[in-house]
Amino acid sequence: MKKINIVIADDEQLFRSGIRFLLEREPNFNISFEAENGKKLVDFIRTTEEFPDIILMDLKMPEMNGVEATKVIHKTHPDIKIIALTSFDGKSFITNMIDVGASSYLLKNTSPKMVVHTINEVYDKGFYYDEKVLTIIHENIISSSGKRIKSDLDKKLLSKREIDVLELICAQKTTAEIAEKLFISPRTVEGHRNNLLLKTQSKNVAGLVIYGIQKKLIEITPDFNL
Repeated sequence: MKKINIVIADDEQLFRSGIRFLLEREPNFNISFEAENGKKLVDFIRTTEEFPDIILMDLKMPEMNGVEATKVIHKTHPDIKIIALTSFDGKSFITNMIDVGASSYLLKNTSPKMVVHTINEVYDKGFYYDEKVLTIIHENIISSSGKRIKSDLDKKLLSKREIDVLELICAQKTTAEIAEKLFISPRTVEGHRNNLLLKTQSKNVAGLVIYGIQKKLIEITPDFNL
């Protein structure tokens, strides 16, 4: 079983110890580093020879906060997935972290089971947004840019099959699940995903979700399959 390498960045030692104790009970998790501030985290990423798969990132930290650290790490190492784990639940905090590259957003009062689930989902699929976060992303796009409509450019830019794949990515399906649903091979799914990233100029699958919402290629509805 391949282990998921995880780094914890939080300025509270008691919280770091608690979350470490929780995560180390999972057989597929490995805690490779702890940082008490964003600067120490960024310095670690710059010098380590073994990059983490996942970073659990607090927002309020001394020397360099979680938003700035996320921005720096996402720019230089976009393959590292960052999960915000914080006590701040305001819409502005959520949208700001998503904008700078966070793959998920969790509150510190989240259940241990959900933290474990989210780490696995982000590792497997590249992102995990619950209904609340997806709705906030959608509301932020509408309020900042007005009502969006699907343009002819978007229809011409993406093929029908690529839109099918995008819809299933946004429904948080794995490569294998998408392949089974569309009766195509996993390699073909990866090809479509790479084309989507290139055509939409998205850096990762989280960016594809935001693109899909922004261009109204997908809709957030009460029966949206999360």
